[in-house]
Amino acid sequence: MILERIYAKGQKNVRCRHKTTIEITKDSYLTPKGDCILGIEASKACYDLDANFKKYLRKGKKVEVIIKYHDLFDTFFGFGHNQLGLTSKKDMVFRKSDFLCDRTVLINCTKSSSELSRKLVNEIKKTQNRFSILFKKADFSNE
Repeated sequence: MILERIYAKGQKNVRCRHKTTIEITKDSYLTPKGDCILGIEASKACYDLDANFKKYLRKGKKVEVIIKYHDLFDTFFGFGHNQLGLTSKKDMVFRKSDFLCDRTVLINCTKSSSELSRKLVNEIKKTQNRFSILFKKADFSNE
């Protein structure tokens, strides 16, 4: 079951070399220093997420994230937390750590930006086309 769908755009400065995070931003630009950023001009930031999805995340549920561009995709898992703020109006950050701030959407993720499929990252970077980020239920127990 898909819980939320977001779109973002690639850009020539997408590096995805960060060891602990993946970021999506609503900003329309990216400098080479943004080495965790996968996409810009995102359709949503944490603040914009559906209210029911925010409640789901605050239950600490396991979520599968699918990053998809045409027939290329990569997946990873992360967890919500009862203290997620989800208030950033600009960004969304997936973290391998358990650090929480207003930009955090999932913690204890199984991948960082440096671990994403290089083929997928290179296509996103090269094409500057929109790609999708899907959030799916990963834990069907105790629903």
